[in-house]
Amino acid sequence: MPASRVGSVQRPVALRETSPPAVVPLSPAPLMADKDDGGMTAWPPDARQAQPLVVSRFAPSPTGRLHLGHACSAMHAHDLARAAGGRFLLRIEDIDPGRCREEFVAGIMEDLAWLGLCWDGPVVRQSARMPRYAQALERLEADGLVYPCFCTRADIAREIAASAAAPHGPEGVPYPGTCRALLPAERAARRAREPHALRLDMARAIGRVGALHFLDVGAGRVAVDAAPFGDVVLARKDAPVAYHLAVVVDDAAQGVTDVVRGVDLFAATHVHRVLQALLGLPAPVYHHHPLILDAGGRRLAKRDRAATLADLRARGDDPRALLESLRAGQLPIGFETRLA
Repeated sequence: MPASRVGSVQRPVALRETSPPAVVPLSPAPLMADKDDGGMTAWPPDARQAQPLVVSRFAPSPTGRLHLGHACSAMHAHDLARAAGGRFLLRIEDIDPGRCREEFVAGIMEDLAWLGLCWDGPVVRQSARMPRYAQALERLEADGLVYPCFCTRADIAREIAASAAAPHGPEGVPYPGTCRALLPAERAARRAREPHALRLDMARAIGRVGALHFLDVGAGRVAVDAAPFGDVVLARKDAPVAYHLAVVVDDAAQGVTDVVRGVDLFAATHVHRVLQALLGLPAPVYHHHPLILDAGGRRLAKRDRAATLADLRARGDDPRALLESLRAGQLPIGFETRLA
């Protein structure tokens, strides 16, 4: 089987010179990060135009060892920053207490060191940033854009099953909005005694921010359409924040100008752009690269025990040769790429 091609991540000047879409903040001041907050710095909405430094990041979750797909994503983000004389950051997205493990945090650093991908500055861990996410949630709730959801998965499944034609969104069937209609008194009483998630009222949020766009190096200027996601969860019952909110807050706080990630997260960018606008945060340029598949055509995933970088290291693979192959657009035999 011939080696497969890997799409490269580039940063064309044309896209960077395109004026970003207007941000519509809901409060006079943007959400800011504390100066002593794990290497975070303040990042006002107009700083992107005044700050030419390219900042990319690699932000894995420590729920397993890194695999070849992670190596490809980290390499693209690293090379993008280095080619522009910018900064490459490492962020550990450890907001899931039930799945994240310290040994996997150590493994992430070990794997990056083996590959020779060195990051700049301190490693930021999302588990140390909970007060910042709480601040963002308080702001959205004060603007009437967040509501508590008391539904269990079983409740949601029954509600969807009772619907004759439940639409499918990028993350499956959207939440039917059961708790959105609760009266304020009932909502407050139940919130005081019942576990609950916090959801974004997507219809109200879209009405507040109006038409938006984001810039993707492959797709160009993309009109935002977050409605199919429905009322996404911003804080879970078992964790004080969820992925969509945490990633938006942290990318802005770290001054990330270019987000490099797999094409499987392309659709999520629509939600992220809405949150950026609601919080008065800047929109980075996005680079969505192809996914790497195994010999059976399946996306590499930790839960499927995909071959890890530790496995490649144990069998004696040369990390420099591996990166040279990836940079040349070649995958090891037995792997291929998928654009969607």
